[in-house]
Amino acid sequence: MAAEGATSAALTDSLYDEVDAALAATDTALAENYPGEDGRRQPVHTVYVPADRYDAGLPAAWGEQALALAAEHGGLAAVARLVGVDDDLADRIAPLVETKLRAEPIEDLRIDFEDGLGARPDDVEDEVAVAAARTLAGTVVDGTAPPFAGLRFKCLEASTRRRGLRTLDLFLGGLIDAGGSSLIDAGRLVITLPKVSTVDQVEAMVTVCEELERAHGLPTGRLRFEVQVETPPLILAADGTAPVATMLHRAGRRISALHYGTYDYSASLQIAAEYQSMEHPGADYAKEVMQVAVAGTGVTLSDGSTNVLPVGSPDAVHAAWQLHARLVTRSLQRGYYQGWDLHAAQLPTRYIATYAFYRRGFDAAATRLRNYVTGTASAILDEPATARALAKFIDRGYACGALAEDEVRAACGLDPATVAAISRPHSNTRPAL
Repeated sequence: MAAEGATSAALTDSLYDEVDAALAATDTALAENYPGEDGRRQPVHTVYVPADRYDAGLPAAWGEQALALAAEHGGLAAVARLVGVDDDLADRIAPLVETKLRAEPIEDLRIDFEDGLGARPDDVEDEVAVAAARTLAGTVVDGTAPPFAGLRFKCLEASTRRRGLRTLDLFLGGLIDAGGSSLIDAGRLVITLPKVSTVDQVEAMVTVCEELERAHGLPTGRLRFEVQVETPPLILAADGTAPVATMLHRAGRRISALHYGTYDYSASLQIAAEYQSMEHPGADYAKEVMQVAVAGTGVTLSDGSTNVLPVGSPDAVHAAWQLHARLVTRSLQRGYYQGWDLHAAQLPTRYIATYAFYRRGFDAAATRLRNYVTGTASAILDEPATARALAKFIDRGYACGALAEDEVRAACGLDPATVAAISRPHSNTRPAL
């Protein structure tokens, strides 16, 4: 019997059981379709190189070229100031960027058999596919491969379908035969499927992955692929739906990322070449749809590229660097933490803009995260979801080299692994300091 004056509960256990039963399908759907992030590192960029120009020394050569060009223009600190970084921050990030360009100039390398290679006789593309795979395998074996690497093959439209799939088949087989299996085993092999227009193409790609896994004795689900969003029908179909969202849930978690294709998509919208850009309103609309589609799924996003390269006269180089740095910063501010780079000369501003972004926000993010973890009262009352966002910001900055471990420990009172754990969905506990 309830104590005098106490409020008794009206809902019974049988009602709770009824609601649980009614929502069981919803619970399952949410768990399956929106599992959240799995803790994988996301690279800050993808570098596309034509397949026939790829060699084992390419990443190091790009880093050396980037450093040499920066030196010609006064050094990395001068380049940072040129693109709007204040003096103190420019001096702080310059040595960090130099270290990055020497040790890990390319985070994600894509050997390109699509636009980069173009149409070649079948025997030529066969030879290039096998040679590139063996070269990549060699860098995996000797430890010089980028953290992520893979290929972009020709799309699944009728005119290129068989050619593209044959290249994928030969490349994967060549990689495994030459000893590069650890790239696959570690989830660091990246396969890019371009010019997707329909959910059916994605489902066909899933079938291909299943067969390749069977043929090579790989665990089910080991092969995943990125989808390049380059066609308007993937954003808005004839029936008014958004296939870009549907395909994520038809792929059985095979899709690892969505990449926006700046120029193919812009051309499809009949935007004049002069105005095709990552910041065109048409691009922003597509990327906002992509962003909503992937929310909670664990699928990552990448912005596209700018084809304005830092080459030529000093004025031309400076203007291109300023544009590139602004676009990189713009993408980061909008929640696109990855983009494309097409030339070694874009690497200085890729890392300068990225490092400046994380270092500018680090002190405030670290203070708020520490206050949340310790329960310290402050002017900003953060909830668990915001704490995860703060932790993810710091985790991204640490992963790419913008922040050092001792800085994270000192500012947050937490080691980077704990910060990373907080950043994942459902990590609402406050770890002990």
